[in-house]
Amino acid sequence: MIVVTGGAGFIGSNLVKALNARGETDILVVDNLKRGEKFVNLTDCEIADYQDKAAFLDCLSQPNYFGNIEAVFHQGACSSTTEWDGQYMMQNNYEYTKSVLQFCALRKIPLLYASSASVYGDNTVFKEQRDLEAPLNVYGYSKFLFDQYLRRQLPCLTSQVVGLRYFNVYGPREQHKGSMASVAFHFNNQLKENGFVNLFAGCDGYGDGEQRRDFVYVEDIVQLILWFFDHPQHSGIFNAGTGRSQTFNEVAQAVLDWHGRGEIRYIPFPEHLRGHYQSFTEADMGAVRALGCDVAFQPVQSGVKAYLDWLNR
Repeated sequence: MIVVTGGAGFIGSNLVKALNARGETDILVVDNLKRGEKFVNLTDCEIADYQDKAAFLDCLSQPNYFGNIEAVFHQGACSSTTEWDGQYMMQNNYEYTKSVLQFCALRKIPLLYASSASVYGDNTVFKEQRDLEAPLNVYGYSKFLFDQYLRRQLPCLTSQVVGLRYFNVYGPREQHKGSMASVAFHFNNQLKENGFVNLFAGCDGYGDGEQRRDFVYVEDIVQLILWFFDHPQHSGIFNAGTGRSQTFNEVAQAVLDWHGRGEIRYIPFPEHLRGHYQSFTEADMGAVRALGCDVAFQPVQSGVKAYLDWLNR
């Protein structure tokens, strides 16, 4: 059996679909469906069972409850960068992931979990090392702290543990995320509703819409996760991005090009985001490439086209 936590969510459901494409159907999806609209992400997937997150955590302490587990893909987390309830965030992201790690380490089960590029804060170099990590919000801190916890545990672990620091992921099955869905998703909706898309005006020394992020298509992220799954000899914390930053203007233009119409409008930069916003991200993929990983990552021009082909089907 394979366990996918957050399996009804964005990256988790895409991972389940990719596992199905490999012939894997003995999959336990773990999630919290209090927001029931997420169920739609699983309607075209084949799974063996579903378990609520709270029940799953309780069962982790029960010997042999799950039987043989081939791997745990831990994608479940609160990913809202605007959530400031630190008690909730640390319980949901940090303590939860510690419990999953302890379960896997004791049973020598491979664990592949979701970290985040938010751990780097407003740095301009994005390399997997401690002196470059300074998160700007409590979500980023929850991910950072677990990465730190893992670093202390790694020398003692005898099974694979991989943390992947996702950059700006976009693509199918993210519609339930609301305000935290990708800009490509929001631009598509804005254009259909209004005939134009809104971008932030300049900030942090960048011109209007010229802030740069490492936008990465979800199918490429899933292939990277599966590459590590296929290479269990590798453990550690690694970046998960294209390695090339692109502007918000480029994403918006890709949306306009797909629709063949529309315009870009610039709105004032929100005051509440000042000091808590990454105006530039670009994954240093050197550590991943040094392992021999050959997963290719699409630029926004082709990734956004593929996404809008799916979104507007």
